[in-house]
Amino acid sequence: MKNRGKGILKLLIAVVVITAAALLAIFGIGADKKMSAKHVKLGLDLAGGVSITYQSVKDDPTATELSDTVYKMQKRAESFSTEAQVYPEGDSRITVSIPNVTDADYVLSTLGDAGNIYFVYGMSANGTQNIERYFDSEAGEYKFRLLRTMDEIIAAGDVVVDGADVADAQPNVYQDQITGTEYIVVLSLNENGAKKFEDATSYCAPYYGSAQGTESYFKNLIAIVYDNEVISAPGVKTVISGGEATISGQASFDEAKILATTIRVGALPLELSVLRYYVEGAQLGSDALRTSLIAGLIGFILIVIFMIVMYRVPGVAASIALIFYVALMVISLNLFGVTLTLPGIAGIILSIGMAVDANVIIFTRIQEELATGKTVRSGIKLGFSKALSAIIDGNVTTIIAAIVLYFLGSGTVKGFAQTLAIGIVLSMITALFITKFILNSLYELGADKVKFFGTKKERKTLRIVERFPRFLCISGGLIVVGIIAIIINFATIKTPFSYGLDFSGGTATSVVFENGLPAGIQADVEKLVQEKTGYSAEVSLVNDENMVQIKTKELSTEERATLASAIESQYGISESYITTESVGSAVSSEMKRDAVIAVIVATIGMLLYIWLRFKNFNFATSAVLALVHDVLIVLVLYAVCRSFISVGNTFIACMLTIVGYSINATIVIFDRIRENIAERISKDSMLDIVNLSITQTLSRSINTSLTTFFMVFVLAILGVTSVREFAIPLMVGIICGTFSSVCLTGGLWYNLQKRFKAGSED
Repeated sequence: MKNRGKGILKLLIAVVVITAAALLAIFGIGADKKMSAKHVKLGLDLAGGVSITYQSVKDDPTATELSDTVYKMQKRAESFSTEAQVYPEGDSRITVSIPNVTDADYVLSTLGDAGNIYFVYGMSANGTQNIERYFDSEAGEYKFRLLRTMDEIIAAGDVVVDGADVADAQPNVYQDQITGTEYIVVLSLNENGAKKFEDATSYCAPYYGSAQGTESYFKNLIAIVYDNEVISAPGVKTVISGGEATISGQASFDEAKILATTIRVGALPLELSVLRYYVEGAQLGSDALRTSLIAGLIGFILIVIFMIVMYRVPGVAASIALIFYVALMVISLNLFGVTLTLPGIAGIILSIGMAVDANVIIFTRIQEELATGKTVRSGIKLGFSKALSAIIDGNVTTIIAAIVLYFLGSGTVKGFAQTLAIGIVLSMITALFITKFILNSLYELGADKVKFFGTKKERKTLRIVERFPRFLCISGGLIVVGIIAIIINFATIKTPFSYGLDFSGGTATSVVFENGLPAGIQADVEKLVQEKTGYSAEVSLVNDENMVQIKTKELSTEERATLASAIESQYGISESYITTESVGSAVSSEMKRDAVIAVIVATIGMLLYIWLRFKNFNFATSAVLALVHDVLIVLVLYAVCRSFISVGNTFIACMLTIVGYSINATIVIFDRIRENIAERISKDSMLDIVNLSITQTLSRSINTSLTTFFMVFVLAILGVTSVREFAIPLMVGIICGTFSSVCLTGGLWYNLQKRFKAGSED
């Protein structure tokens, strides 16, 4: 009775905490619903945002100048959102789209609407003074201003460095025992700029400490000029070499942040001016978002039903903990200010799958212990204890990948990494602590019989390793099919895959409706474009200008005319209200490079962790080869099904999700192999141990795959085209990830052990 009362109290505490978290996630705090799902920042594809088009001041910028400017603008725009998109438009324009922002004026004033950055001598060696110090009566402080125009200063050779020499500028806080807290800007220059800056500071430094207003005082200063205004004029204390400098004297961190942002914005290969700007509507539309949420809810319900049917009382505990997980995820997205997009949703799906996986590993262990005759209390304790290493190893490898992707990736890769990292941490907390707390509460309430938990039936050991050559042939055959498809694609469309707008660019058509946007216009235009061009389209609304923006693959002159004519005919639009122009890819070559580097570094990081953790390099090698296999199989899908699945903005996130999913499944099997080797009986051969380990973890592999598959399958059925293009490759990735983990990794490791004898006996 005492335990029953204790169980009621524990369960009551759990219910209160989870209910409070769920209510907070649903309703939020205050009128603006802070911490609720409605308060989560949505990306451009889900909610729209500000779109700004810049025109190069230079008449004929080179392709390199345009490409470099796009990349640098992408980095600037990411200060507003990791999901910002920057892409070239025509030969001299750049468009910046920033999600979840509706105040275009704020973006313009902070991001920068014109001008370039220059570092100028306060007074040159020939005695010409470029700046003066004056008292601003309105601001009540001394400021600096130019005495000559920038054209005159440039002609005189008095520019120390300009935007092309700046690599980066970041705000920071410096703690000094004498002066206290200082707010500084850390300035980084490229190799060319570093040499020029060293020469300039060699000239300025000897005049440090000169009386204000004297010639020597101005010779000590290097003025920072943006858009013909002096925004700062720091003195030079010492000669600065190596290209790293600090700018002090800011009154607050916000002031340092503004100065750093201005320097970065001005540090562009091209000088830009604003051509147009507006608030853009969501690309997926409210219907697409609603159906995706419904699909997610249905998938979650299916997971809950599956868990309860398969694992009984532990399944109930896991389902309650998963509700808490979802609520915590919503709250965390708010706390960390994460902008949620379709790739971000991929990270959440993966982390939900891993949260379920952790519970499946634990419950399978509990059933194994009960099958040996252990008591329920002992089975619960041992189940959590024995599952711990597999859960930690699987999650740590994924967290390593998420951290590397966040710091080395850009754009959607960062958004994916953020949601994945948050989700993994929360999934570990809910599985290892919340599920355990609830399960113990239910046990003390009376769920203390083996029938409430079930036992794992003894399964005949499967001879998986002996069939390794057959499985390898199946994989090899699929990869060969992919290679043939790629060759055919090169022969017919000149590229291995069908690239979406984000990767290849295309044609942008803008249509203005004088009398306001008709109801259902987004879906109607998508259908019209498909009928007239044969291409799918990204259609977004610019409500404040009554404009519809249509982005498609590159259209020929005839196709553009056909589409314009169809729009005129169907909507009674005058030709003058329809404009068409080519747009570049939103995923630049630099962003692709960043993504590839991030994946390579993340893979190396995971390999090193597995090597150190398992003290066997063959484990690490086998796991990484399995990842390569899974990626290749999914690439086969993109090559074979190019007519309805394109490589677009979600491609990178999709591949990263598959990598994270696959490595986790592999580690669970390797963890069991390691455990069985430690407990081996002398008569057990290494071949028997590997087969036994795969057999013991088979139900976990299948059940985890099914729960994750449920979620993605419903998205594929109910989602719009862009969601479906994301969900179908994920489904294939889940299937091939399970196949490689179960059928390939054990055999691969065993054969490597036989060949290289990595410290183990056969």
